[in-house]
Amino acid sequence: MSRRELIMNFASPPSIADLEVISKSILEVFPEELLEFCDSLVIEIEEFADEAVQQECDSDEPYEILCFFRSGKQLSPGVESKVANDDDVLTLYRRPILDLWCETCDDLNALVRQIMIEEIAQSFDFSDDEIEDMMDRHHQGML
Repeated sequence: MSRRELIMNFASPPSIADLEVISKSILEVFPEELLEFCDSLVIEIEEFADEAVQQECDSDEPYEILCFFRSGKQLSPGVESKVANDDDVLTLYRRPILDLWCETCDDLNALVRQIMIEEIAQSFDFSDDEIEDMMDRHHQGML
């Protein structure tokens, strides 16, 4: 099994393009149990969650929302889409992620990996124990 390593050193804060590279490289080696849910996953990077997402997440603070998963099959909870585009979208919010990165001093790749795994797994009703186990195994596979 070959190991791919993504090493980035930053003289300035990681850009949207940097986070796109990081998130796509993480998706390439995503945990097996989540891959089946990621066939049509599109990853988008934005600076902050917009007001609609903040309302949906019941948050007034844009720094609280690190990412948001929206199933292309649902227009809103319980309302199925009837349009041809059924891509699932995971939106990562750059500024809140960078703020958390500065607070924790964690490896940025590991932090983004954790955020992505938790959001996708929670969206598909994995238990907290399953998510923790998945992240532990995925972390070991990345070493």
